[in-house]
Amino acid sequence: MKRREFLKLSTTAAGAAMTIYLPAGWTPARAAGKSKVGFSQCTTLEPWRVQFNKDIQAEAKNHPDIDLIITDGQDKTQKQVADCDNLIVQQVNVLLISPKESAGLTGVVEKAIDAKIPVIVLDRNVDTKRITQFIGGDNVAIGKAAGEHAVKLLGGPGKAAGNVVEIWGGMGTQPAHDRHDGFHAFTDKEPGIKYLLNNQSGDWKQDKAYDIMTTALRNNEKIDMVYGHNDPMAYGAYLAAKDAGRDKDIKFIIGIDGLPDEGVTWVSKGQLSATFLYATPGAEGMRQAAKLLKGEKLEPVITLPTMLITKENAAEILKKNG
Repeated sequence: MKRREFLKLSTTAAGAAMTIYLPAGWTPARAAGKSKVGFSQCTTLEPWRVQFNKDIQAEAKNHPDIDLIITDGQDKTQKQVADCDNLIVQQVNVLLISPKESAGLTGVVEKAIDAKIPVIVLDRNVDTKRITQFIGGDNVAIGKAAGEHAVKLLGGPGKAAGNVVEIWGGMGTQPAHDRHDGFHAFTDKEPGIKYLLNNQSGDWKQDKAYDIMTTALRNNEKIDMVYGHNDPMAYGAYLAAKDAGRDKDIKFIIGIDGLPDEGVTWVSKGQLSATFLYATPGAEGMRQAAKLLKGEKLEPVITLPTMLITKENAAEILKKNG
């Protein structure tokens, strides 16, 4: 993967002008000796989340002085809140959390901070400014890049035209809204582009996207493009179109995630026209927790890089990933 291919060239500290928040009374010295880092994952039902856990576990092996505890919220807010409560009781030295949704997890994050546990939030944010750090992709930028690519595929700026099906991720998650807003920042300038659905959420799941697309195909004779907020949903839409015998009519299906075994493979086979890398923040989250425990300086925000993956570079990416 060449550096010049990245839409953002490196891991960046987008909030360099800001200051980080640490709970009153917390010091690295408090974490002397064997430390505990708790990670509250919202679900492992999605392949991207499974890779997320693999990445954080792999990085944890580089830090033998830290015990990593991972919990699985099983795609339920109440379960994830209970997981966090349990990690607070275990007095972890740093809490990493990737929330299922912002509002429902903010309270328990505040509870951890009140218990003098610094919190690093991964991928999806919460509604408090008291977190120590946020790490994730720039979903607005990725959405804009997807929209720019869609306009290009539909005829180019000023000439783009076609009927578009957009399948949202979770409606209660900021990444879904950011990917929507970024996409429309480009496509809404094109009067020839029409949208066939009104905020249909596939909840990041392939099977739900299949059902949404099945209904869209039944109700619309002409569909030119599908924009899925992640690769599994875009692929679910593709499968629905294939089962209906209309996959050849829908020329362009765009996804986001870029996992080698999913999005990149589907692009290489021509089943998706493009995807955008959305790296998991697992490894970086673990590295930042280790830095914090050593008393090193952190930046308040780390934005992970992305890149466009098309049939032209998919084979090279698959080769590099074995």
